[in-house]
Amino acid sequence: MTDGEMNEMAHRQPPFANFIGMKITHISPDRVTAELPVREELNNRFGIMHGGAIMALADNLGGTATTANLKDGQSTTTIESKTNFFAAIPIGDVAKAECTPLHRGRTTMVWQTRITRGDGRLCALVTQTQLVLNRDQ
Repeated sequence: MTDGEMNEMAHRQPPFANFIGMKITHISPDRVTAELPVREELNNRFGIMHGGAIMALADNLGGTATTANLKDGQSTTTIESKTNFFAAIPIGDVAKAECTPLHRGRTTMVWQTRITRGDGRLCALVTQTQLVLNRDQ
């Protein structure tokens, strides 16, 4: 698979990404960014974005970033994820995420995703490990 074909695969988001309303704004092997408008459906009942929605945003970016680095015949799955929450994102704001590599190995990749709100304040930091799977084995 060529780099262009892999980049195209990374751009094709799973239906879940569309369901929650995230929009990928940049994809490269070194960085993936996205935005997610924080609407009422993502409310945790206290007028702020649900922690699970924040984690889902980061998980999707880690998978996308790994996909942008895969070779022909490979796929990926998340095997570990850790989230630290620092500040709330109110309904009506936009969650902005940036995912960058900490490690890109042959069998695993580790990504860090910073999630901020519209005013730039850090809201969450997610560290995630992706397993690289060889589909033809």
